[in-house]
Amino acid sequence: MNNKKHTFTENLILLLLVVAIAVVPLFLHRDSEFEGADGKAEETITEVNENYKPWAKPLIEPPGGETESLLFALQASLGAAVIFYILGYLKGKNQKKETEPQTVKS
Repeated sequence: MNNKKHTFTENLILLLLVVAIAVVPLFLHRDSEFEGADGKAEETITEVNENYKPWAKPLIEPPGGETESLLFALQASLGAAVIFYILGYLKGKNQKKETEPQTVKS
């Protein structure tokens, strides 16, 4: 019981640190625009060739930059969840295999 409580406390501290790392920069740089690479690439291409016309348009245009950032974060978190679920499943499967008694076939 003590080990589980200790692990819970450690996980809670790590979670709070992750939240702090994500939120603190937003408060330190309130007037900053967190622009993605797509916007910078478009600006650079326009500087090089003023007559450039994009050959593709997005299917859905988000209402604002915050929505685009939210969707990107959601995509990243879902991808990480799938990857770590698979890794946890495989680790649990290997641990179960190690703890099962081996039967000898004759």
